Amino acid sequence: MATNDAENPNARSGGKMKEVKKETRLGLSFKKDGNFGEWYSEVVVSGEMIEYYDISGCYILRPWTMSIWETVQSFFDKEIKKMKIKNCYFPLFVSPGVLQREKDHIEGFAPEVAWVTKSGESELEVPIAIRPTSETVMYPYYSKWIRGHRDLPLKLNQWCNVVRWEFSHPTPFIRSREFLWQEGHTAFATKEEADAEVLEILELYRQIYEEYLAVPVVKGKKSELEKFAGGLYTTSVEAFIPNTGRGIQGATSHCLGQNFAKMFEINFENEKGEKGMVWQNSWGYSTRTLGVMVMVHGDDKGLVLPPKVASVQVIVIPVPYKDADTEAILGACSKAVNALTEAGLRVETDLRENYSPGWKYSHWELKGVPLRIEIGPKDLANNQVRAVRRDNSAKVDIPVVKLVEQVSGMLDDIQQSLFNSAKQKRDACIKVVNTWDEFMEALGQKKMILAPWCDEEEVEKDMKARTKGEIGAAKSLCSPFDQPELPAGTVCFASGRPARKWTYWGRSY
Repeated sequence: MATNDAENPNARSGGKMKEVKKETRLGLSFKKDGNFGEWYSEVVVSGEMIEYYDISGCYILRPWTMSIWETVQSFFDKEIKKMKIKNCYFPLFVSPGVLQREKDHIEGFAPEVAWVTKSGESELEVPIAIRPTSETVMYPYYSKWIRGHRDLPLKLNQWCNVVRWEFSHPTPFIRSREFLWQEGHTAFATKEEADAEVLEILELYRQIYEEYLAVPVVKGKKSELEKFAGGLYTTSVEAFIPNTGRGIQGATSHCLGQNFAKMFEINFENEKGEKGMVWQNSWGYSTRTLGVMVMVHGDDKGLVLPPKVASVQVIVIPVPYKDADTEAILGACSKAVNALTEAGLRVETDLRENYSPGWKYSHWELKGVPLRIEIGPKDLANNQVRAVRRDNSAKVDIPVVKLVEQVSGMLDDIQQSLFNSAKQKRDACIKVVNTWDEFMEALGQKKMILAPWCDEEEVEKDMKARTKGEIGAAKSLCSPFDQPELPAGTVCFASGRPARKWTYWGRSY
């Protein structure tokens, strides 16, 4: 790790470059195209995003991670407040009676629920669950707060942690026992209002992925088998990891219908004095988003962060060769940092004397900083700086008088280039098939498969059973809202029955 030798007195002795490099070796041991799992585990630790904790499946989120999370959180929080959604906070603990009110819902989460059974040395009379999600925590109080049409819509969101305990292969950000998320819970008088909000929230999730994290996603609807337990229907944004050939559910926006309203007696009286049940939604995205970003953009040098979310967008590094005017170089670095900071960019300078410029280059590449600026004697003499992009290693000399303008333009270009590159790689993995044999061939090639489907639950169950293997069964990812034309007479790839829609399939996280 970069910080291991920061206080090593031997590393400060100017003439021992070989010793310094030996003691502070940077770089990854695994290749992304070689052992993806080990590469991913290494890059999130070496890039200082997480640290492993002594409880399996739990991770320390370091400041490098929290800064990215806060940037995305700030965007989303501002947008939902425009929609008149208010933030609140409900307790972490759930009573068994409340948790079990909605049978289908709790059956979907039962294996993952963690329970508190003791207080000190005493057994609790009634065990207390730790929330895996908050529908059953919140809705008894919606029933209390909603009486008439003037109490609607009720639109609440909370930023919190949840715990989902039961799984065998924890992966930082992707599958963890505790994670951060937001969960929105809203209630309306009509289904039309609920339907409209589902799509409005889903569009915000698309923006998080595509416009902030530079990750392409597909917006679509989940199958009945894959929808949220107890809900009416589920929409999602689906990403894809080309290196593993797996889809990944990026975020979900559910219409719960009136099922929870029935169970929790969330009723209201309309303008005519008639009794009715509310229509409800729930929606959420989590720190999983950050894992998807790392998987999509990271390379063999480490993290590659999109400028919009990077904690540090530009790192300025002095390059004082022997006999150079070090004081003048440091002054130029300070001026560059000030100019870029005043322009609203997130900029830092690395003035540590115990590390060589080359070591610093590797360190900040490992952490994924989008742009590096180097200032040495030649740059000082020519009144310029050298800028090096993290995404493609391109180098360009920038006149100091055009520094802010050109750096801002380069960051915008990096953001767009990362998205374009990720989309090109994702699109190259999409395979359209029409038959079962074509489907199995594409699945073996780790493709994201688009196939015509009859939309029947037993067919999907049978497909899962037929594809089950050591690396997991295939399943439906989503039916995209942007549906290709379905020619008359098209049959389902799996059953041979008349097809009703195009659906994405594949293995997934």
